[in-house]
Amino acid sequence: MTESRSIRIEALTRVEGEGGLHIKLDGGMIEDVQLAIYEPPRFFEAFLRDRSLEEVPDITARICGICPVAYQMSAVHALEAALHVTITPEIRRMRRLLYCGEWIESHALHMHLLHAPDFFGVNSGIELAERFPNEVNRGLRLKKHGNELLEVLGGRAIHPINVAVGGFYRAPKRDELLRLIPDFEWGLQAAVATTRWVATLDFPDFERNYDMVALSHPNEYPMNEGQVASTSGLLIDVADYEGEFAEEHAAHSTALQSVRKSVNSCYHVGPLARVNLNFDRLSPLARRVADEIGFAPPCLNPFRAIIARGLEVIHAYEETLEILREYRPFKPPRVEYEYSAGEGCSATEAPRGLIYHRYAVNDDGKITFAKIVPPTSQNQRQIEDDLRDWLPDVMGDDDGQTALDCERLIRSYDPCISCSTHFLNLTVERTKS
Repeated sequence: MTESRSIRIEALTRVEGEGGLHIKLDGGMIEDVQLAIYEPPRFFEAFLRDRSLEEVPDITARICGICPVAYQMSAVHALEAALHVTITPEIRRMRRLLYCGEWIESHALHMHLLHAPDFFGVNSGIELAERFPNEVNRGLRLKKHGNELLEVLGGRAIHPINVAVGGFYRAPKRDELLRLIPDFEWGLQAAVATTRWVATLDFPDFERNYDMVALSHPNEYPMNEGQVASTSGLLIDVADYEGEFAEEHAAHSTALQSVRKSVNSCYHVGPLARVNLNFDRLSPLARRVADEIGFAPPCLNPFRAIIARGLEVIHAYEETLEILREYRPFKPPRVEYEYSAGEGCSATEAPRGLIYHRYAVNDDGKITFAKIVPPTSQNQRQIEDDLRDWLPDVMGDDDGQTALDCERLIRSYDPCISCSTHFLNLTVERTKS
C-alpha cells in the first residue's frame, strides 16, 4: 500500500515574493528538497540593455521596494568603474549614510514583523503587537527613522530618485539632516533595547558549518566597498567575483542558484556572514552590546541572525549620528564624467547580503550588457541544504507543524524573492509501502 500526502500553504505573508518549497519523503527518508522561486528580477538585465546609463539607478531601484538603495549603489559603483569616475569623500560619506537608512528600515521591518512572530507562535506582527505592544511600536518607529533618512537623501523612501552616477542630483541642506538628530539619538538607545530583547528569544539548537561570504574592509564595517571574503579563507577583489562564483540553473526554479566554483558548494550571505567576518569593525556600542548579551563570532545558527541584524542596526544608528553631527553642505553633489566604452563591476552589502552588478557601456553611454546577482539567489541553495539537515529534527506525523518549522527556517534568511507579491506554496509528499 502506498500513501501520498501533501501540504500546500497558499499565503505566507512574511516572505517577500513568490516561491514554493517542495519536500518529498519516502517513508521516513528525505528524498528531495526544492526551494522553487518564481522571481522576475532576472528580466531587469534585459530591460537595461540599450538604455542610457543615467537610467540605470532608477530602473534597478524598482527591483525591490525594501532594499532599492542596494541595487542603486551597486549599479552606480559598477558604472563609475566602467567610466573611471572617482567620487569625492563627501559623496562617499553620503552614500554610507543612505545605506544606513536602508539597513535601519529593512532590519527593523524584518526583526519585528517578519521574524520575531516565529519565536512566539503567532501568525503576524499584528498578533505579536497584541502581546508586545511596546516592542513592536518601538520597531515601527525605528523603521520610520530609516524611511525619513531615505526621504531626505534619496528624495523619497521607496525607490529613491536622487541617486546618480557620480553622486547625487542634490546635496541635502544642513538643517534637513540636523533636525533628524533627536530622533536618531532616541533610536540608538531603542536599537540597543531591541537587540537585548531579541537576544532573549528561545533559539533552536541548530548549527551548521557554513562557508559565509561577505565584503570585508580593513578600516570600516562594509557597506559599499571592500574585498569579497569568506570564513573558509577566501579573500579576492570584487573584479574576481565571477572567477570564483557562478550562477547555475535549477530546473525547479526561475531564479538562478549561486555556488563557489573552486569548491563546488553553496554558501551563506547576509548579516550573520557580515558580523562573523567583520565583528571587530562594528561600532563601539554594538560591540559592547554583543559582549553584554554573549554574542561572539563565529555564530553558526541561522536563527540567531536576528541578533546580527540588531547589532547592525546599532552600528547604523551610531554611524548615522556621527555623519549627521559633522555634516556640512558640499559642492558639487555629482562628479562630471564623459562617455567612453568600458566595463565595470561592483559589490555592496544589501540588508540581506552581498549583491553583485556588472555592466558594459558603449561610447554613446548606452548599456550593452548587465549582470545582477541578488542575495536571495546566492542563499537559495544554502537554504535547501539547511532544510535537509533541519527536517530530521522537526519531521513528525503533523505535516502542518513540519511546514511551519520549515517556513521558520526560511524566514531566518529574510529572503527577498520577488519583492512584489507575498506567498510561499509548500508541498510535502509522503510515500510509504
